[in-house]
Amino acid sequence: MNEALPVVYLARHGDTAWTVSGQHTGRTDLPLTPEGEQNARRLGERLKGMHFAKVFTSPLQRAVRTCELASFGSVAEIDPDLMEWDYGKYEGLRSAEILRERPDWELFRDGCAQGESPAQVGERADRVIGRVRAVAGNVLLFSSGHLLRVLGARWLGLEAAGGKHLALSTASLSALGYEHNLSQPVVQLWNDHHHVVL
Repeated sequence: MNEALPVVYLARHGDTAWTVSGQHTGRTDLPLTPEGEQNARRLGERLKGMHFAKVFTSPLQRAVRTCELASFGSVAEIDPDLMEWDYGKYEGLRSAEILRERPDWELFRDGCAQGESPAQVGERADRVIGRVRAVAGNVLLFSSGHLLRVLGARWLGLEAAGGKHLALSTASLSALGYEHNLSQPVVQLWNDHHHVVL
């Protein structure tokens, strides 16, 4: 009988004031809203009974707090590469505001003025993937939407820009794994948010 292939679970943080308002939240360290905390606890219920060889979280408080409320704070390790995209001068802006200045702008193609390019975010995602693939067993990651979308694309061997096709809701759970062997990475679950109270 073959040993089970490892799975990397991706947990997006719960809502903050800016995720509710649609503002780009990169490095601004916002807390979860009360609803975000509630959904982080519900994410924890969704993960109950699952075991992980390693748990990593972004250092930003929205991810750390989601990790804590999901009951993994005591075992989680901080990984700076899990920080959200650096939006540079677009930090705090809504897409409509950016598009007024740059009508053809697309995050996953163009990146952010005075912030990160898709390639730079892809490099960080690749480092995370390298670390989790070195772990024997399942891994759980807590981070933010755009970084996790790029990570999903890079897991599959796509360019970072492929993340534009992988939408993620707050407090959602996704899973990256393998089909038959370690040379066949696949998405096993994406954007599961049935446990979230809207």
